[in-house]
Amino acid sequence: MAHLTAQGLLDLVLDEGSYESWDEPVDHSGLDPAYQQELAAAARRSGTDESVLTGRGLMRGRPVAVVVNEFRFLAGSIGRAAALRIVSAVRRATAEGIPVLATTASGGTRMQEGTPAFVHMVDITRAIMDHREAGLPYLIYLRHPTTGGVFASWGSLAHITIAEPGALIGFLGPKVYEIMEGRPFPPGVQTAENLADRGIIDAVVLPDELPLLVDRALGLLVDPPLPQTRELRTAEVRRERTAWESIQITRSPRRAGVREVLRYGSDATVRLQGTEKGERDSAMIVALARLDGQPCVVIGQDRTTQTRFKPMGPAALREARRGMRLANELRLPLVSFIDTPGAELSPEAEEGAIAGEIARCISWMSTMRVPTVSVLLGQGCGGGALALLPADVVIAAENAWLSPLPPEGASAIVHGDLDHAAQMAEAQRVGALDLFENGTVHHVVPEPAGDAPESFARAVAAEVGAQLVALRSR
Repeated sequence: MAHLTAQGLLDLVLDEGSYESWDEPVDHSGLDPAYQQELAAAARRSGTDESVLTGRGLMRGRPVAVVVNEFRFLAGSIGRAAALRIVSAVRRATAEGIPVLATTASGGTRMQEGTPAFVHMVDITRAIMDHREAGLPYLIYLRHPTTGGVFASWGSLAHITIAEPGALIGFLGPKVYEIMEGRPFPPGVQTAENLADRGIIDAVVLPDELPLLVDRALGLLVDPPLPQTRELRTAEVRRERTAWESIQITRSPRRAGVREVLRYGSDATVRLQGTEKGERDSAMIVALARLDGQPCVVIGQDRTTQTRFKPMGPAALREARRGMRLANELRLPLVSFIDTPGAELSPEAEEGAIAGEIARCISWMSTMRVPTVSVLLGQGCGGGALALLPADVVIAAENAWLSPLPPEGASAIVHGDLDHAAQMAEAQRVGALDLFENGTVHHVVPEPAGDAPESFARAVAAEVGAQLVALRSR
């Protein structure tokens, strides 16, 4: 696969004719003459005066700052001049209040400049974190190859991290490993696809698909809310089913979950995955979304991926906390969807700090700095459900429920059998209407007889959107 040059990427992503360079001429005077010759040769070969180009352009009409590596210039290595360009561009973007879109293709720190260049990675990192602290988006596209100090600094600090298919991405250059260890680096470890599978990056995207993804992401991150288009359900909810009947409904494989809410209730969605720390659990969905026109961060328990043999583990809750952190940083509302038969109960979960992760999720949800809405969508069993419950507004679907244990478990504890599950569900007041009456739930979304998954998902999104509008207006 042919790899794009820095200029090719700028032409691909930015609106035609909108790019404005921020780069000052590079002064190489005072450097070793042999190194100066290397730099001059690199400039002729690459058509650029350094390994990094920076500037400002428009992306579908939105102003963005860009930082682009040019691999043909000394393998995209970062020396002092390149580092100062990156720092200057990020700081200028922060001052102007615009997002940064960066793309890497680098072997890391420039060896010809040694430690003085190496320590500039700290300056780059500091500038990026100040940018994030200002609530401004930072997006990155990792190209082939991205290794060393680049991956260990500005390559690993984005809100959304995507990579080129087949790209070599890693901290340790495989050639260096082979020379030092006398054997090849294990194949497949440092590939974009493996990092995505491990939850270290969010997605693998072809260059031609990059403009669409960046457009969608920026639309969610910087564009204003849109008018609501989905119909709210305003009918009064009455007790027409027992708690046990509702529980059976939420356990049906046909019941809509968070995936359907995103499919039918979101106008645009960008899925994120993993904790960025080498963990990924499909039981948790994290996404940027526009629920019925309202941009937000979504964290949601995906019931379809949770089984008796693969329940929701501590990594899923760490993914949820990533979503909470993103919402706070990006100053977007947070919407959580609860739909779980329970968190993992195993020695591995204990060693993975399942109790601590539940506690941390509850504490983070309770202290968010942005508007929050939680949605009791279906099953709400145990601490895993409670972890995503605290919010400014709590919504429940009519048949949703919340309990410390599944009714069968409560029956086993109280009666020594499973035969009293229905009785325990009533006694423990687990249903949505009970939760509404005691103030745990603030709004109940009706579920009329014969409700289709699509219409149910749209109605939930409409209620979430209405609550976000109300919270924003406050």
